[in-house]
Amino acid sequence: MNSRRKFLTKSALASAFGLSTIHSFGQGLETAVERAPLSSAPSDLKITDIKCGYIRGGHSLFVKIYTNQGIIGHGEGVDATPGTYHLVKMFGQRIKGKSPLNVNRLFEDIRRSGFFEGAQSGMYIAVLTAVESALWDLTGKALGLPVYQLLGGKFRDKIRVYCDTALYQNNLPKPQDFADAALEAKKLGFSAVKFDLDQAKDPNKYDAYNWTASPAELQRMYDQMAAARQAVGPNIDICADMHGRYDMVTGQQVAKMMEPLKLMWLEEPIPAENPEAYKIIADSTTTPICAGENHYLAHGFRRLLEIGAVDIIMPDLQKAGGLGEGQRIANLANLYYVPFAPHMVASYLGAMAACHVCASVPNFMILEWQIYFQKDPMFKEIVTFEGPMVENGFIKLSEKPGIGVEINEEGMKKYAPPGVPFFE
Repeated sequence: MNSRRKFLTKSALASAFGLSTIHSFGQGLETAVERAPLSSAPSDLKITDIKCGYIRGGHSLFVKIYTNQGIIGHGEGVDATPGTYHLVKMFGQRIKGKSPLNVNRLFEDIRRSGFFEGAQSGMYIAVLTAVESALWDLTGKALGLPVYQLLGGKFRDKIRVYCDTALYQNNLPKPQDFADAALEAKKLGFSAVKFDLDQAKDPNKYDAYNWTASPAELQRMYDQMAAARQAVGPNIDICADMHGRYDMVTGQQVAKMMEPLKLMWLEEPIPAENPEAYKIIADSTTTPICAGENHYLAHGFRRLLEIGAVDIIMPDLQKAGGLGEGQRIANLANLYYVPFAPHMVASYLGAMAACHVCASVPNFMILEWQIYFQKDPMFKEIVTFEGPMVENGFIKLSEKPGIGVEINEEGMKKYAPPGVPFFE
């Protein structure tokens, strides 16, 4: 861009016009050049490099995909990402020199090339998720369109979010703490809140490895959630997360016990691997059962949906395969009339990326939002964006080309784990 401007300006100055004419002619050419598209034809767009950085001990991965036209795509992966630097670079080698506009094709190229490298779940898919999201961002910027438009358009302009209160059980919170946190979320404008029920340090546990909750543990769970419900009344949605740390018997007991509180859902009472056990719990209660943050790709949700094992699905769109795969999961769930409520523990880049998917499907229910996004300055420093993150329990969908949020390397650098390459 700069070289074109200098060339044209010098040409204008070298012409045989008067000084005033020269001045105005040069300005006109510069203006025309500035208004010209930065990139050449999309068909000429090629991937030249991929770089990455990490925060939160490596559990948050950020990638940038570079091109020959200076357009850069930004993406994020979470949880299953520590120690994956060389996996990112390997993926980069597999797509280098190719057009980033073929997002689904590149996704399949990387996935199929890794059938014997773990391309069914875990770290492989979490890293692929970050790369895929960056490809959507890059494509949107190249074509001048927001990602939701690339996904087929939008059903809504703003995305409802629930507030995960981050009232972690390792601090042994009391019922009053639950009530106070619920009221705080309500005052901030949220119409839905979530709490954790699993408590590793509960003195009433049978032992550290037994997944069966004792009667005292069960009473503690009920008292905490009852306090939250009483504090906010019947018109605020509340939900509870067990993080897959109990057995089927406990899952059934907790779900049944919570029925009078009319939860929005009970999340992951048991581990992710056994859909049939989930179905037994779901069939035993009127409390909606929700799962999916530890399932990968649409394949991981097929059995859950086929047998009616869950009432609500919650894929993590920074972990399950990406934005295109997230839309496929939502559309699959829609065939069974199952709501789509994505899990989300990423940055605002990941949150807005998820919003594009949530806007693009009819069966969207609600998206997760962490209270610490608003309280911890890190989450505002590591990205660049316009406007408030969230207002009155909603995220306004970005209309900017691509995702609409970008990585701020300078802000992120001080949070990077030591000894790990940082965007190199």
